[in-house]
Amino acid sequence: MKLEEEIKQPKFRNEYHKLAVNVLYTNGWLVNLYSNLFSKHDITSNQYNILRILRGQYPNPATVNLLKERMLDKMSDASRLVERLRTKGFVKRDLSSKDRRCVDIIITEKGLHLLKEIDKLNDKHDSFLKNLSESEAKKLNNLLDKLRD
Repeated sequence: MKLEEEIKQPKFRNEYHKLAVNVLYTNGWLVNLYSNLFSKHDITSNQYNILRILRGQYPNPATVNLLKERMLDKMSDASRLVERLRTKGFVKRDLSSKDRRCVDIIITEKGLHLLKEIDKLNDKHDSFLKNLSESEAKKLNNLLDKLRD
């Protein structure tokens, strides 16, 4: 459905204004879809992002600073997210052997198992974007990358 119909706004200042609103609206739409998926596993999309970063680091640990640098949502409180994941048994925290001021965070077997279960839904994740062909998705990826340059 067209943005104008979705948000009941017939006019925009210009195409750049419409683009900004469209990107923000589409972000919210995707966040809601993924949130529903992750809530079935009792995690949030930001917690999922942390777990994926830690799986990429595995078997090496990560620091909170590394997580902050790599997270999609730069405004998230990585320390709080890690603590919630720790209480659920998905990650472990230990004092760093290299720097006692730092904490090493590593994904647990339980966390790896959870990601394997969520990975089974990859086709469902992809289906959210099925209205675009693969070549259109590639073009849109390139345009979004260009926008951020």
